[in-house]
Amino acid sequence: MPSRRLLMLLSCALLLSACGLLHNYDRELQATNEQLISGNVDGALQLLEQHNPWEDKDLLYYLEKGELLRVKGDLSRSQDTWRAADQQVSRYEEGTQVVATLKDLGLDQILGIGLIGDKLHRYEGYDYEKVMLTTQMALNQLARNDFDGARVDIKKSHEREALIATRRDKQYLAVEDAAKAKGIKLHYKDLQGYPVTTLDSPQVIALKNGYQSAFSHYLAGFVYEALGERDLAAPGYRQAIELRPNTPLLEKALSNLGKPADTSPDSDVLIIVQTGLAPALISLRVPIQVKTEDGQVITVNQPFPVLVADKSTTPLKQIGVDGKQQSLTLLNSTTDMSLRTLHDDMPAIINFALSSVRFNAELQAQENKRKPAKASSVYQGFIGDSDTRTWRTLPDNTLVARLRLKPGAHKLLLSNLRGAVPVSVNVEHPFQVISLRVIGNRMFLLPG
Repeated sequence: MPSRRLLMLLSCALLLSACGLLHNYDRELQATNEQLISGNVDGALQLLEQHNPWEDKDLLYYLEKGELLRVKGDLSRSQDTWRAADQQVSRYEEGTQVVATLKDLGLDQILGIGLIGDKLHRYEGYDYEKVMLTTQMALNQLARNDFDGARVDIKKSHEREALIATRRDKQYLAVEDAAKAKGIKLHYKDLQGYPVTTLDSPQVIALKNGYQSAFSHYLAGFVYEALGERDLAAPGYRQAIELRPNTPLLEKALSNLGKPADTSPDSDVLIIVQTGLAPALISLRVPIQVKTEDGQVITVNQPFPVLVADKSTTPLKQIGVDGKQQSLTLLNSTTDMSLRTLHDDMPAIINFALSSVRFNAELQAQENKRKPAKASSVYQGFIGDSDTRTWRTLPDNTLVARLRLKPGAHKLLLSNLRGAVPVSVNVEHPFQVISLRVIGNRMFLLPG
């Protein structure tokens, strides 16, 4: 007969499942992305709606749907959907968003710290997702040649960056102080079986933080330059250079601001190619030993988040423009930003994990005393997985090429893609942005 504790746990799971908090997001988005990779955007949208039948949609729903609509070429609905996402982010930033947790349900003392996992709260979004949200919204505006609209979204991106920087500095310092006070010396490099090299790779360590994007700031510079605001374009280019130094495309953009404006009839065209999908989060069990108050040594297999990069899309380095190959410059990697975020968050994750481990180890120690014949040195109770929710349809790599083109029709070709055919674009503005989205072996011209 189930114990009262187990019945409470099952009741909690059923209640939260009804609220949509315990659905398997990783499995759902894997199916959605499979449709997207195959080119069936409508099928991907249909799956997203099936997996989110409740009226109270969460942030991830709006993030994913906005990107799917963008790929489809429905920029108006994409923008409306992302406006809803942006409003949710703003409410989180203002502290007015209601968050559902175990504590709200009055069950945290009954079930214990971390017993079910991190999925028992509404998704607030990672910092890099919040910045990329408004950057993607600016790209929607630029696809319609609305530079003034893009300016508004870019300004919001950088205001959000400043807010994140202030908050993160305080949070990281608080976690560091708490760890020192508790005598915590465990580092992620000490976690047995954890893929440490991914968090310590040179491209990850080279990032200033996990939320600032050189692409976002370069795009700001381009938009301000197009609007004739060169004094505002310069800081954007400088910040991009600081975030991704020794990049000729960025340095050239800044140096050209000091020269007279080009008076030729040619257009200044920025080709943006966004490829692949954001990495997935999985939950990995790592054994941690704890000495309990009565001297028992108990091992708890504690879940930790691990990022797995998307491999669906072939890396691109060039794009053909009217039969001539042009180099593409990588300005943003969502994978690297995700890894840097996880790298920086690890002290807080370990701090929480150790509290959970100690709690569960004491539970096992008490159980060993009650049933010495079945005593175990490994915690036998229920442990939830790490929170694996993340914005999965977000593009991984963002690459750009900037060149001057004559007004009129031009042909673009990504020859690395299997079965690729040229697409026609029409250049008709002094400054123009052309956006391409590549997923698997399929290319989408935005708007289609």
